[in-house]
Amino acid sequence: MDGKISRRQAVLAVGSVGGLIAAPAILRAASARKFRIALSNSYIGNKWRIEMESVFRAALQMEPYRSEVEGSWFNSGNNVSAQTQQFTDLISRRVDAIITDAASPTGLNGIISQAAQHGVLVISFDNIVTSPAAVNIETDDLAFGHQGATWLAEKLGGRGNVVMVTGVPGAPVDNDNVRGANEIFRQHPDIKIVNHYTGMWDSSTAERNTAAVLPSLPKVDGIWCNGGTDGVLKAFVAAGRTPLPPTAGEAENGFRKFMVGYMGHKVDGISIGHPPYLSIVALELARQILAGHRPRKGIPLPFPFVTSETVKVGETVFPDLPDSFYPDFTDSGPNAVVKLCVDAALAGKPCGASLHVNLPA
Repeated sequence: MDGKISRRQAVLAVGSVGGLIAAPAILRAASARKFRIALSNSYIGNKWRIEMESVFRAALQMEPYRSEVEGSWFNSGNNVSAQTQQFTDLISRRVDAIITDAASPTGLNGIISQAAQHGVLVISFDNIVTSPAAVNIETDDLAFGHQGATWLAEKLGGRGNVVMVTGVPGAPVDNDNVRGANEIFRQHPDIKIVNHYTGMWDSSTAERNTAAVLPSLPKVDGIWCNGGTDGVLKAFVAAGRTPLPPTAGEAENGFRKFMVGYMGHKVDGISIGHPPYLSIVALELARQILAGHRPRKGIPLPFPFVTSETVKVGETVFPDLPDSFYPDFTDSGPNAVVKLCVDAALAGKPCGASLHVNLPA
């Protein structure tokens, strides 16, 4: 176990997917116990996952979670067998719900069905699962690929050499991101993918792998990247491959620094955020379902994004914070999903006494 503050499980009182779940609320009122909610995370080897866990830990220290949730969090090393065992242990501990960033879209389906049979609510996010027994927070990962590739194709006028830097091989999010981008690139026969390699959603890995392939590449006119974007750009700078080509990437702080000017270079880019606060959205959705305040149904969540024209220092890029930091740890604007302080993302510290999460209808 990587930590212990909160864990959750759900007793399903209604079998239909859309039914309200009243039994957990009744049980909780009778026993006055907290909901036990667990975060089962697979891969923990990049900054995004660390931030995702940190904001989850921060939320557990603020109301209403402090009073209503007993939580915990676990990591399985991107190993389906290990995560399956993790689920088995949580079921045996009689948690109320498991929120999960899954190692596989299908590999956990069997144990998720077992969880449902034992009355455990399972909510998946980020790398979502295909099991009908789970509730999913739907981020359109195909749209992520579409949006970045569309922007890049327009910047290139539909012609040029592009490198694609992908995430953790086999991860559902990575699969959908790449498929979405390829759907767009196939519409532009004069765009040539000159190399396709993994960056493991990690800036250091992406920088190292980019440095290894650059000497063999022709002129690169554009970059499509779904993680580790700042590392890719640093490798281009170190290799003297400047000016930097237009780049469609993720929401790393270092990438956004390049978008406003960094290391003597500036890039024209679009930065699409896959928000680390997905774990908090899952936590709140589980809490509401368990309390009988919400149907047992998934919800959609849009991706925030900025371009070189809209990125703002102090709001969507932070020059004094590490390059690996993800500025989309918090939402912004009048209809923000959740607003968090920097310490929540950096160290799992609470941002005050309470936290409001504005779930989509």
